[in-house]
Amino acid sequence: MTELNAERTRQAIVDHTRRLAESAAAAGPEAAVPTAPHWTVSDLVAHMGQTQNWVAGIIERRITDPTQLPTEMAQLPADSHQWQAWLSQSAQRVASACSDDALDAPVFNPAGDGRSGTRFWMSSMLNEAVVHGADAASAAGRPADVDADIAAALISNHFAMLTSPTWEMQRSESAHAIRGTGQTLQWLATDTADDTGAWFIERRPDGATWKPGTRQADVTVTGPARSLLLTLTRRLPLTDHEATGIRIDGDTNLAQHWLDNTAHVSG
Repeated sequence: MTELNAERTRQAIVDHTRRLAESAAAAGPEAAVPTAPHWTVSDLVAHMGQTQNWVAGIIERRITDPTQLPTEMAQLPADSHQWQAWLSQSAQRVASACSDDALDAPVFNPAGDGRSGTRFWMSSMLNEAVVHGADAASAAGRPADVDADIAAALISNHFAMLTSPTWEMQRSESAHAIRGTGQTLQWLATDTADDTGAWFIERRPDGATWKPGTRQADVTVTGPARSLLLTLTRRLPLTDHEATGIRIDGDTNLAQHWLDNTAHVSG
């Protein structure tokens, strides 16, 4: 399993937010976002900057009580020419909030898993920047570049979210849909070192579980880590092999059912 160090994560949040801002500027405020139906680029930029500022406030104030979460959101500048600077500031703010001193400080973690709140939010903010950066790139007709180690870390974060203690509370429909009677899925990245890009899922009656590593599975989905991430977050279609470089061995319907019931990315 790939885990990024804190500095790499902070820098990636800033870098991918910058790429999102550049794609948004190229597409224009009213452009539709093909990978996030019902959103315009304006909606995307507002969501990104507001979320980063909101999370930064949680970490800066060391909020542990969910009833005390911020209720006000940052305002999107009316002039779209200011959006790149606004996003740069929001990305820098949340990256700075996730300082080494804050990594293990008491902060609310909505997943209720073993991570500290800051580490949870840092992974979530990287996910937002990368996946919504892909959304902005699609609006601008650009490719979405994601380094393999970043994509692999976000795949691990994705599965951690879907199997977290609070997922059923937050997304009960999804949690129930991905239960099963022992069906197994294997996801394999072709461009990561050693076995850092291997994820094994078992659908049990009491809930889905995942672990790093390789095993025999009912369906195995293999491809570049970037393609796996964007497929898992429903930004790329599973079966467009030419576009994604993904190969499916086994029960394609099982893999598609998983995707159809596991979106947790906004949009």
